Amino acid sequence: MILLFLALLLPNCEKVEANPTPTPSGKPSSSAASLASSSASSVLKPVYDISLRTNYPPLDSLQSYLDWMLKNTTEEKDQLINRWNRAKEAIARRDLTKKEVIYAFLLTPREHFCRPANKSRAYIDNYMAIGYGQTISGPHLVARMTCELDLKPDHKVLEIGTGSGYQAAVLSQLANFVYTIEVIKPLAEETIAIYEKLKKDYPQYQNIKFKIADGYYGWEEYAPFDRIIVTCGIDHIPPPLLAQLKPEGIMLIPVGPPAAQHVLKVIKHVMPDGKISYEKKDIYNGRIVPFVNFTVDGKERHSIARDKPEQQ
Repeated sequence: MILLFLALLLPNCEKVEANPTPTPSGKPSSSAASLASSSASSVLKPVYDISLRTNYPPLDSLQSYLDWMLKNTTEEKDQLINRWNRAKEAIARRDLTKKEVIYAFLLTPREHFCRPANKSRAYIDNYMAIGYGQTISGPHLVARMTCELDLKPDHKVLEIGTGSGYQAAVLSQLANFVYTIEVIKPLAEETIAIYEKLKKDYPQYQNIKFKIADGYYGWEEYAPFDRIIVTCGIDHIPPPLLAQLKPEGIMLIPVGPPAAQHVLKVIKHVMPDGKISYEKKDIYNGRIVPFVNFTVDGKERHSIARDKPEQQ
C-alpha cells in the first residue's frame, strides 16, 4: 500500500529499499546490521538508535495515516491533515522524491518549531519569521534539501544555522548523529528549550547536539562529517566546512549575493594521490532562492571581502 501511495502521487518517484527509515518506535529491523558503513558509527553510539525502528504509519490513505498518528502520537488532527496535504503537494512538485524523507516529513511536527504566532499557518508553502531577524524555511525547500543529502542512519550530519530547529528535527528522523550550530544566542536557547519539551515524545531528538557559535568554522571536535547542510546564504563556501567534509561527503549550501542565492550540492572527491576536487550542482537548476544572511554574530555577514578565502 505504501508503494501504491507513492506510485499514485509520483509515478517517477525514486525507488528505495522496501523497508523505509522507520519511525517513532518499534522492533529491530532485519537490515540494521547492514547500516554500519561508517567507521564513526562503530565508535559513536546514539542515545536512540533510529535504525532499530520498524513501527511507522501507513500511507495508503489519509484516514489510515490519521488513525495511526492519533493513536501513537500526541499531535493534533488538523495539523496532521495539513501536513499530509503539504506532503502530497511536495511529492507532486518533486520536492519530496525519497520514500524515507517522505516518512521523516510526515513524522516531524513543524507546528512545534514555527513559533506560536505561526502555528495555524505551519504548513503553508512559504518561510515565516521566527524573531531575531530569522525565518523558518518553507516546507518544500526543507524537503528538497533533505532529499539531496541522501542520508543514512549511521551518518554524522552537521547543520549550520539551527534557527527554528525544524530542519534538525527532520534530519534526526534519518541520521543518528546530528550536530547543529546557531550563532544567535537567544534564538538558540529558545529552540533548545523547545527540544527539551519534545524529547519525551520524540526520543530521536536526544541524538541532536547543539552549539552556540559562528558556524563558519564548523565543529572540528566532531569532524569529519558525512553530510553538511547550511541554511543561511553566503557568497562563498567556507573552507573550514569543506575541510570537515568526509571524502565523497555531500554539502548543501546557498551561495550567492544577499537574498539571491543558488542552492549548491557539493560532493567532495579525494583521489588516490590525495588531490581533492569538488563536484557542484545547482539543485534548482538556476532558480534563485533567497536565504537569511550567514553572519558572524547575527549582524555582520560573512563575505569574500571579509573572510578572504582562497579561490574555490
